[in-house]
Amino acid sequence: EVQLVESGGGLVQAGGSLRLSCAASGFTFDNYAIGWFRQAPGKEREGVSRMRRTDGSTYYADSVKGRFTISSDNAKNTVYLQMNSLKPEDTAVYYCVAGSRNSGLYYFPLRPNSNAYWGQGTQVTVSS
Repeated sequence: EVQLVESGGGLVQAGGSLRLSCAASGFTFDNYAIGWFRQAPGKEREGVSRMRRTDGSTYYADSVKGRFTISSDNAKNTVYLQMNSLKPEDTAVYYCVAGSRNSGLYYFPLRPNSNAYWGQGTQVTVSS
């Protein structure tokens, strides 16, 4: 059974940094696209970043380019999101998401469908 467990969220001041972790189990990590979405109150869930392990393709939302970096440790089946220069606008629940070719995560634009797997989310709050 596929499981995605996020950690690393919390409260940070603007300009600070956090590193989110997503520990994955129950699937072949190298055959999946895996990354992060976020959802702020009253807004749509939006793609933040993802990597496609088969070819190393990466995606970053324009709003986080140059500030966030996605990485992975395949030996630990874990993906990370290093978030630097955080802004209050980054405040949201961050969800780890993963899927194979039929998940809507392989190609741009990222549109995860019912075949995608989701973690429970971790709250990131950035204060002014």
